[in-house]
Amino acid sequence: MDRSKIVAVVTGAIAVALSLAYLIVVQLLDMRGEMVPAPMGLILHGATALLVR
Repeated sequence: MDRSKIVAVVTGAIAVALSLAYLIVVQLLDMRGEMVPAPMGLILHGATALLVR
């Protein structure tokens, strides 16, 4: 195999590995369940605590 074919195979393998890693990360994040926002009281309390300092 000449050099350009080796580079193409290596680049393709890297692209496939990155895409599989991306899919795995997305699946792991998706398994965490529904995204629930933080309670407003905690957000406002944290913001006022920062302003008081």
